[in-house]
Amino acid sequence: MTFIVRSVDVGFGNTKFVANVIDSDIRCASFPSIAYPCMREPTTQPGFERRKTVTIPINDLFYEVGPEVELAAGTFRSTQMHDRYIETPEYMALLRGALAQMKTDTIDLLVVGLPVSAFFAKKAALEKAMLGGHNIGGGKTVTVRKALAMAQPQGALVDYAFQHQKQESIEHELSLIIDPGSRTFDWLVARGMRLVQNKSYSVNRGVSDMLLAIASEISADIGSPYSDIDAIDRALRTNKKPMIFQKPYDLTRAMPIVRSIAQQAVDSMLRSIGDTHSLQNIILVGGGAYLFKKAVKEAFPKHRILEVQNPLFANVRGFQIAGMNHAPRLFSRAASEAQGEMA
Repeated sequence: MTFIVRSVDVGFGNTKFVANVIDSDIRCASFPSIAYPCMREPTTQPGFERRKTVTIPINDLFYEVGPEVELAAGTFRSTQMHDRYIETPEYMALLRGALAQMKTDTIDLLVVGLPVSAFFAKKAALEKAMLGGHNIGGGKTVTVRKALAMAQPQGALVDYAFQHQKQESIEHELSLIIDPGSRTFDWLVARGMRLVQNKSYSVNRGVSDMLLAIASEISADIGSPYSDIDAIDRALRTNKKPMIFQKPYDLTRAMPIVRSIAQQAVDSMLRSIGDTHSLQNIILVGGGAYLFKKAVKEAFPKHRILEVQNPLFANVRGFQIAGMNHAPRLFSRAASEAQGEMA
């Protein structure tokens, strides 16, 4: 029997999801984790210009989300970077925006992710919130039959093992997965695929801290407030200077604060994991990996730092692989339990 399994990782910076699976080809996509609320459905308003977004109705508001969401933006950029993120309507709008792009009205198993620090406290509540019908706008609903929440770096571990055909051998190895995100710097220690809870955690020292620190330095330098975080982010990723007052601005002078923030995050991780001699795999993933790579390598001078292809999607690809492996057992057990109750 074939089960429809899909995965979503609603991060603080980007929402990543599996749009489709064709044979063994897991097709991923993403959009910024920004949800713009309005009182009326935007597409019904005069002068609306079509863009690559969807509008998700939640309570009495409409939330516009998607790849071109910044075209809907005002001067205020709404983000929800706090510990109750998964309880906000913005989170649900982003989740349903991803569901809307999967082109299916029923999902047998939906796999979602949580930061390591929130995993045990929030797992049950998030799985429960995922179940049932999700209004994705336009009179359409996506129904989720079952849900599974995973710690975000756990997905990256599954992805790494799959990419390197280590599904069996890794069961006897101790691994450290490092996942720098927008808000949190996550790490996970695992024996095989099982999380070592007391050595795994997150700290709020992510890419957004770096971007805000650079913006503060630019503001002081140019003598006026500067808040174009997206321009700084693009400049760092492309190694091109951002344009400020029609001139290219050299970010070199701000890089020491970036290195300092990366070092603070790595130091917190080292205190948590303790002895590193037994680590057999150290895997660096996440959209912010390139900003933390130097600090990570300096922290583990005698280890080889492993990476995966397209690290932005490592977590969600791993979620999908784990979900496809888990679904037959999950539904077989549910069927057996149902038969037992009938008997």
